[in-house]
Amino acid sequence: MTGNAPANDVVDASGGFGKPPEFSEVLPAFQHLCEVVAKLRSPEGCPWDRQQTLASIKSYTLEETYELLEAIDSDENAAIQEELGDVLLQVILDAQIASDERRFELVHVIQQIADKMVRRHPHVFGDAQAETTEDVKRHWHAAKREEKRQRTSQLDGIPKDLPQLARACRIAARAASVGYDFPDRSMLFDKLREEIQELADELFTDGVIPNVPAAVDVDPVPDEHVTDPALKERVEGELGDVLFVVANIARRWGVNPEEALRKSNAKFSRRFHAIEAAMRRQERSLEEASLPELEQAYQAAKAKEVGI
Repeated sequence: MTGNAPANDVVDASGGFGKPPEFSEVLPAFQHLCEVVAKLRSPEGCPWDRQQTLASIKSYTLEETYELLEAIDSDENAAIQEELGDVLLQVILDAQIASDERRFELVHVIQQIADKMVRRHPHVFGDAQAETTEDVKRHWHAAKREEKRQRTSQLDGIPKDLPQLARACRIAARAASVGYDFPDRSMLFDKLREEIQELADELFTDGVIPNVPAAVDVDPVPDEHVTDPALKERVEGELGDVLFVVANIARRWGVNPEEALRKSNAKFSRRFHAIEAAMRRQERSLEEASLPELEQAYQAAKAKEVGI
């Protein structure tokens, strides 16, 4: 089931937006899920679930979030529905763990997020006006600043566990919100050239990047990894600066760098799978093929994707 075909053949006959679900159906289903999770955590439940803490379950929450993103990319409604369920399960399980540890209850989570959405949308639930998305952002950030007055830094509240490209965007955006940003976004490319040169200064003795055209029909040159700890730390620092600037280029053009990289990873994976499939059809292993042959298969897959 793909595209616009709704999962479970559910169709909104009104064709409108903003219609809440049928609570006569949602509430019993939600109650059942909460009861299932509570049972799993009970003395008569599952030993694994009983052992979990908010800290131990973090990695699963992150994994389920990424699986949801992958399902959304697939545009498969059945897959999206399943992964949304897995994310919802993580929320219910986290809240149940918190309740078991006498921290807070699920109802507090629900009430808090509902109240927050009302506060941050005064143009919907209050008397404020918002004609553009920029107006909406101003209302959102004004309400957020009021909520977070106890913070001492503009950078407070940015999760440290965010993927680092995404975190770089958030950090730079916070700095930009108080005017600390390049006045012309095109300047970032000059900054990128500067950071690449500083990286080259660490990687190459004379700081000159060798002019070696990208090709596959030449003899391979073995890599030499950085082994000196001090040099490695400097290289990591310069490479991090390059990536930070790349993240900011994405931010200034309104592109999510994490999403961009995820799509590039998926694209390369598809095409590499095509190489493997081509070798299987020839009854050969990847190791038996030459680099030009592997590249030919890659380019064939690329041409098929873009319709060349």
